[in-house]
Amino acid sequence: MSETMPTNQQQMRIGIIIGSVREGRKGEAVARWVKDRADEHRGAAEAGLRFEVVDLKTFELPVLTSPTVPGSANRNYESPQVTRWSQTIDDLDGFIFVTPEYNHSVPGAFKNAFDSIAPEWTLKPVAFVSYGADSGVRAVEHWRTIVSNFQMVDVRQQVSMSTFNEFGPDGFRPDQRRSRSMTTLLDQLTHLVTRLRG
Repeated sequence: MSETMPTNQQQMRIGIIIGSVREGRKGEAVARWVKDRADEHRGAAEAGLRFEVVDLKTFELPVLTSPTVPGSANRNYESPQVTRWSQTIDDLDGFIFVTPEYNHSVPGAFKNAFDSIAPEWTLKPVAFVSYGADSGVRAVEHWRTIVSNFQMVDVRQQVSMSTFNEFGPDGFRPDQRRSRSMTTLLDQLTHLVTRLRG
């Protein structure tokens, strides 16, 4: 028997990207919660989706200053940190962005990381989980415009959490309805990944 699995059963790797690099960030707890929900999602498992957390902070990416536009770099980057980031993103088949909202928009470090590479994102599916004073919804609206530049396909459902009501002295305690929203997001992401794979 061949050890190669049929194409429709090959595992697809989905990166859950922690989009904050701040000390004391809330995104790490949110990403763990997302990973737990994703690992429990039967449809995703049956479709061959495997989820892993990608922590932006561990890459220590420099601010983009290269004179070469990332889209023209052919995956050859001057910075070793960017090269490692490139390889990590290139090896993934889709994403869940865990994003805070900074000043009514996306966090600068995450935007810089996104801008530092190019073809590694192209035509891949993406979903959004956000948090902030107004649940991060404005950051997600901006992200939807940003990712469209690389023809990324985004799912409609998003999960958005309030830093006022769902974070406290006892840590991250999402409202019960978030689990239902997360299930819908994973349903849509699984469907999208399956369709794009076919």
